[in-house]
Amino acid sequence: MRQAIQNLEESRIREVANAGIGRSDVLAFWFGESDEVTPEFIRRAAIESLQKGETFYSHNLGLPELREAVSAYSSKLHGKIAADRIAITSGGVNALMLAVQALVDAGDEVVAVTPVWPNLVAQPVIMGANLKCVPLEPKGGAWTLDLGKLLGSITSATRLLIVNAPNNPTGWTLTREEQTAILEHCRKTGTWILADEVYERLYYEPTANGCAPSFLDIASTDDRLVVAHSFSKSFLMTGWRLGWLVMPPDMTHHMGKLIEFNTSCASVFTQRAALAAIEGTDEVTPRVVAHLKSCRDILIPLLQAIPQVRVEPAKGGMYAFFQLEGYPDSLDTAKRLVVEAGLGLAPGSAFAPEAEGWLRWCFAAKDASRLEEGVRRLSNWLSLQA
Repeated sequence: MRQAIQNLEESRIREVANAGIGRSDVLAFWFGESDEVTPEFIRRAAIESLQKGETFYSHNLGLPELREAVSAYSSKLHGKIAADRIAITSGGVNALMLAVQALVDAGDEVVAVTPVWPNLVAQPVIMGANLKCVPLEPKGGAWTLDLGKLLGSITSATRLLIVNAPNNPTGWTLTREEQTAILEHCRKTGTWILADEVYERLYYEPTANGCAPSFLDIASTDDRLVVAHSFSKSFLMTGWRLGWLVMPPDMTHHMGKLIEFNTSCASVFTQRAALAAIEGTDEVTPRVVAHLKSCRDILIPLLQAIPQVRVEPAKGGMYAFFQLEGYPDSLDTAKRLVVEAGLGLAPGSAFAPEAEGWLRWCFAAKDASRLEEGVRRLSNWLSLQA
């Protein structure tokens, strides 16, 4: 076994979740998914595909009609994005791994903005890259980017910059001015950008196109930019494992070859479901976003009322990321909350060392009363520790 693989840390989120498996009394907010089932018309499209016998391979890059649909969907949000720039992948995480495999050699320098979903920093390490992390900085209950520090860390020796915005777990989102500065700097250094924008539609600030600022809004077709997306979040399709990549057109054919040696292709029936999801976007995504915003607006004030909690409302994503003063070991705290309070949260240390002492709460709850009960359990547990 390669040493890089042996050295990979197991997911601390899973470690906490494993402590609560089999306990029906635990309110689980540890994973990044809604507890709402995928809409019926999307499920029906998959069923109809299976009933037609569509159980065979598809094109490596995905069904042509789905790539065209993703092209139209993306173009509506970000200007013309041609289908020859799109590859359908077996999940958002597969999209990210494919991008890293395509761009990173062993020994390459990769810069990542953290705290971040742990897969994003593990993937370049798996490829043997030298990883350099640039931490966001907490100010009160929010996290901000030191743009000068980030740009100073990206040199002509930097092969790839990985940035996730809206960010999991902090909710931090790049501004248009920051994106422009980053893109211009990376053009000068010859650095590729891998932008994880899977939460772009889960954005709660007013915008003309109904999503967070994207690098696709400002980049040219041939920029060294790869953007990863997923059907998981804004279409309520986490278990379907389907995503897509947007890349320069001269890269797409090679990405198809790489997909062949990874998964060959995404399953046809899941792609039929995704096609239905895109065609029914207006039936799903606006409602999902409005509901998540209401969940955020219920949860944050309740958390802010607890004296030990430091938190601010996230601009994007589906998480409340909060500091719990007096509890510096987030993994221990999260495990104790499962056992002693029946409350399942993700430890900040799962996302970066600088997030130690913080906890992530996924507020994507179909029934907002679960959030209220969760806060009650947290508050009661804290009162017992006094």
